[in-house]
Amino acid sequence: MHKMEVLLIPTSSGMMKIYVYGFHNGSAGKVYATLHQRISTSKGYNKRLAIIRAVERLHQLFTNKY
Repeated sequence: MHKMEVLLIPTSSGMMKIYVYGFHNGSAGKVYATLHQRISTSKGYNKRLAIIRAVERLHQLFTNKY
């Protein structure tokens, strides 16, 4: 059975939700970060680095408004 972790982070612009799948027993996993219906993803073997990458990509979506 696959397990999922959900991290809820309150920010000044709303609630950021981070969904973490996998990363059990050294296996790879995926991270989805959402804020205001924008989604960024990251995957890898290191959970902490994958979460950081997903949040950085989400930040880039908001700072690079065209």
